[in-house]
Amino acid sequence: MAKVAWIGLGVMGFPMAGYLLTKGGHDVTVYNRNGAKAEAWTAKYGGHSATTPAEAALAAEYVFCCVGNDDDLRAVTTGPEGAFRGMGAGAVFIDHTTASAHAARELFATASDRGIAFLDAPVSGGQSGAENGALTVMVGGEEEAFARAKPLIDCYARAVNHIGPSGAGQLAKMVNQIAIAGLLQGLSEAIAFAETAGLNLDVVMETISKGAAQSWQMDNRWRTMHEGKFDFGFAVDWMRKDLGMCLDEAKRNGAQLPVTALVDGYYGQVQNNGGGRWDTSSLITLLKPHTPKSDD
Repeated sequence: MAKVAWIGLGVMGFPMAGYLLTKGGHDVTVYNRNGAKAEAWTAKYGGHSATTPAEAALAAEYVFCCVGNDDDLRAVTTGPEGAFRGMGAGAVFIDHTTASAHAARELFATASDRGIAFLDAPVSGGQSGAENGALTVMVGGEEEAFARAKPLIDCYARAVNHIGPSGAGQLAKMVNQIAIAGLLQGLSEAIAFAETAGLNLDVVMETISKGAAQSWQMDNRWRTMHEGKFDFGFAVDWMRKDLGMCLDEAKRNGAQLPVTALVDGYYGQVQNNGGGRWDTSSLITLLKPHTPKSDD
């Protein structure tokens, strides 16, 4: 049993932290900016809550984090009441936020100066993956710290891989998002084409999902896309944040992302149509004769 702190109890962090206690048997203290969520977590799982990240991190061997963006991450680590102020030498900070590789490297350096290990460890699998303990985790940082943290991450993950040095985890998550963006646009066009052609979509999808076109998105989203249901899963607002980081990183490293830039623009149109909180599969709404509004 390890002494663990968890910072950030959103739709992902809430169940992930729960697995550390229920499956791992660890002593978990949680912090959330909205204290009501921390109270709800301790009511459901037990454990303890703290009023600041620094308080949560006191004497913790491992501190986990899952917050919104670079600014949020800096606030809960190096801010006036950040976790780094409470962590002792030798502790490991595991960041599950989807953030920039630049922020990961910056915090790795700051943590190292304090004798703290820092791992950037973004996840894939969405809310359902977090709730079912079946996330994929891609990790950047030192191998020794990864080896120590992996048994704990295994509590809520089905796959955990060390990708490379600091920042490599975030770069791998960018690869993931680039692939998904292009795939969803292709799936949207395929479904809209089949509908326009008057094909029996059940039969078509049953057929092509057994071949080279198969994907997780096809298996899990084609029917809801066809039915115009987008009130679940990974939101467009979050995807635009992620794709913005991909495009910024590409400017720095010289990678060419023409399709990603195009799809990012399409997601901007979905936001303008009131769909910022819709699932990312809502790209298909741009290909329909009637584009639903958020209050339809």
